[in-house]
Amino acid sequence: MVRFVNQHFLPARVHVKDDAAEFKRYGERYNAPWTPTILELDADGVERHRVEGFLPADDLLAQLTLGLAHMGFQQQRWADAERGFREIVQQFPHTDAAPEALYWAGVARYKATGNAASLNDTARAFTQRYQDSTWAKKASVWR
Repeated sequence: MVRFVNQHFLPARVHVKDDAAEFKRYGERYNAPWTPTILELDADGVERHRVEGFLPADDLLAQLTLGLAHMGFQQQRWADAERGFREIVQQFPHTDAAPEALYWAGVARYKATGNAASLNDTARAFTQRYQDSTWAKKASVWR
């Protein structure tokens, strides 16, 4: 976990008790009144993903990867975004992040190619897995 965070992020920690004034300031700025709250910010300090509460290691890694993939998507780096989303589905298939990642992987491919078949393929993939997820419902219009 530490290696992943150090490899992909510039981590900063504000402790609720040790840095009470900073915690209050950042908590108000980012609407983060509870701990732990992990914010993934882009280079301009804009929040791109948030993880609130404690999670088991695989779920946390999946969420952090999801945030990185969303940042790639926001920057229109479609191939990087799709790769990140698919990595979650492959490496962390049983986490809450996986259905969302499958959805966005299809959207990223569509944005890169303009080919609606990628959306249809994604909708079909939801018939194989994550059928009961909200993300499957969202993708159902692509069939």
